[in-house]
Amino acid sequence: MEFTIKAGSPEKLQHNCVVVGAYAGARLSPAAQILDQASGGLITSALQSGDLDEKAGACLMLRTLPGVASSRVLLVSLGKAEALNDKAYRDAVSAAARQLAGVAAPEVLFCLAEAELPKRDLAWKLAEATTLLQDSTFRSDWLKSKREESPKGARQVSFLVPDASDATLQGALTRGQALAEGLALTKTLGNLPGNICTPAYLADSAKQLGKEYKGKIKVEILDQAEIEELGMGGLLAVAQGSMQEPRFIVLQYKGGKGKTAPVVLVGKGITFDTGGISLKPGEGMDEMKYDMGGAASVLGTFKAIAAMELPLHVVGLIPAAENMPGGNAIKPGDIVTSMSGQTIEILNTDAEGRLILCDALTYAERFEPACVVDVATLTGACIIALGNLTSGLLANDDALAAELLASGQEAGDKAWQLPLWDEYQDMLKSNFADIPNIGSKGAGTITAACFLSRFTKAYTWAHLDVAGTAWKSGADKGATGRPVPLLTRFLMNRAGV
Repeated sequence: MEFTIKAGSPEKLQHNCVVVGAYAGARLSPAAQILDQASGGLITSALQSGDLDEKAGACLMLRTLPGVASSRVLLVSLGKAEALNDKAYRDAVSAAARQLAGVAAPEVLFCLAEAELPKRDLAWKLAEATTLLQDSTFRSDWLKSKREESPKGARQVSFLVPDASDATLQGALTRGQALAEGLALTKTLGNLPGNICTPAYLADSAKQLGKEYKGKIKVEILDQAEIEELGMGGLLAVAQGSMQEPRFIVLQYKGGKGKTAPVVLVGKGITFDTGGISLKPGEGMDEMKYDMGGAASVLGTFKAIAAMELPLHVVGLIPAAENMPGGNAIKPGDIVTSMSGQTIEILNTDAEGRLILCDALTYAERFEPACVVDVATLTGACIIALGNLTSGLLANDDALAAELLASGQEAGDKAWQLPLWDEYQDMLKSNFADIPNIGSKGAGTITAACFLSRFTKAYTWAHLDVAGTAWKSGADKGATGRPVPLLTRFLMNRAGV
């Protein structure tokens, strides 16, 4: 999909479809008013007849209106004007994208960015619309023997703006497309099956990213021997039950000038999680291919920020392994030594994500980071607490937590902070090692973060548990790309963009 900005009067610009908005109470957006006047009031008549529901996102397609150069007019409800917010705007844009996908309208004039949205400027609205429209074209049928190609859908979208020479607006389109590309990479990797997306495949994907953005992204891949040399006992313990050797992926993006402390992103890369000896139930186990959602989101975020050319130093760390119940697999009761030197008693082999993350968090110290954010599909308890709408957030610094929460709100990729009080640390006790890999009953998301916090004392750190948000189940099963929007917005804000 190609995006451009265009100035002019909407009734005179010829496209296959022009998309305009309407508010509850038959109030038209400025572009819709112009089209209504040109057509002799036909849009108002359609609204007064009740053909368009007033809920944000409702759509009505009108064809061959007199006085309008475009052959179709897609009228999209924006809901009540006084209640218009980020969500309603995104709902309207997403609904328009779904309607356009089913219409043979390759050239579209899009006018919804003129919506009166509090605290959001035109550039923000254009960037959001670009991302949503591009993301709506994402497909997951690469492995089907026959792919159905449709001639329908938008190919070229022109946004109607007051001044087409405004460079900030063109920059907004670039940022919106960059985020969409990052989302696409994350969703593509997430949806791939475990027999394809192995630790080695993740490593190759990182290398490809380095080649695509040569000079911007540097990639280093550590193999099993190098991981052993570093003493990453947690990562090695998880990997030892699988025929797939582990990888430790290090990415560096240097977009800033001079030497600056980097933001470090750490992504859990369990490419398939059977639970190991603590075997998971068979039902729904196919979805454990998504247990590398944290790793995929780090790669997707790197793609987005490289395409945006953010003036920032960012490091990405991905411990990648497969958790299998092989003859050499770790067992409940085993004790392993992490890279930090702390010993860990394995009480449940299905609590493997924290084992590989603790070594990555220790490795992060060498970069003397400004902050570290890890992303992991870590606990089912997070789904019980927050459902599938909100990611869990825990941090050892409230200022960093506030940054991430605000970034999630702005990006429409929300998180919610859970407590990380010292009292919860008492739930992690072992008679035989420094720390067990699971806590006593209850507060599973919090005790998992407490475990990780034992390895983050050298820097400011936050943890995102995306077990409920990284993918969808059911008829819409597939990776969501989250939390790429949150992370990208967080980095954009840090870069002052």
